[in-house]
Amino acid sequence: MSDAGFFLDVRDIGLQHTSRLFFEKLILLQGAEQFLNANCTGSRYYPYQCFFPQYALPYVKAPYFILNSAYDVFQFHHYLVPPSADLSGHWAKCKRNPAEACNLHQLTVLQGFRFEMLKALLFFYEYSKTGGMFLNSCFAHCQSESQDTWFAPDSPRVHNRTIAESVGDWYFERRATKLVDCAYPCDNSCHNLKS
Repeated sequence: MSDAGFFLDVRDIGLQHTSRLFFEKLILLQGAEQFLNANCTGSRYYPYQCFFPQYALPYVKAPYFILNSAYDVFQFHHYLVPPSADLSGHWAKCKRNPAEACNLHQLTVLQGFRFEMLKALLFFYEYSKTGGMFLNSCFAHCQSESQDTWFAPDSPRVHNRTIAESVGDWYFERRATKLVDCAYPCDNSCHNLKS
C-alpha cells in the first residue's frame, strides 16, 4: 500500500519541472537509477521519469493499493506551487488554508492538478485486476498514520467507505475497491490540513 506516494511528474505554476528535477537529484544521490524498471526506462526518452508512479506503475506486478488525495498538500506546496515559482507570495494564503482562502484562479489550477492525477491513474483504474485505490478530494498528505483519518467515526469517506474499510476490502479480497471522490468542494468528510 502506498499512502501519499503517488507523486506526479507535472509542471509547476511557473511551467518548470520542479518535481522532476528534485527526483532526478534524489535518484543520482542514492544511486537508484540501477533499480528503475528496465522496461520502463527503455520506453522513456527521459528514463528518470520511471521513478514517478505514473510511469512505473504499469510495470508493477504485485497487488498494489494507492491511497492518495487528489489535492495532496505536500505536492501542492513543494511541486505545484514551490516557493521558487511564487516569489511574490500570491499563493501564500491559499497554501495556508486551501479550503477557505483560494481564489477562483487558484482553485482552477488545483482542479487541473486533480485532473492530471486522474489521468495518470486511468490505466491502473481500468486495467489493474489486483490493484485497489482510495483517492479522495481532501487537502491532505499521509492519511493512514492517524486514527482520525484511518478509521474514526468521522474519518474521510468515499462512497460512504472509510480508508480502513476500503483497504480491508481490497486486502481480504471481499470486493473490488477502486474509489474516486468527486472534485473539491463536494466532500464534507475531509480533515483538511491547515499549515
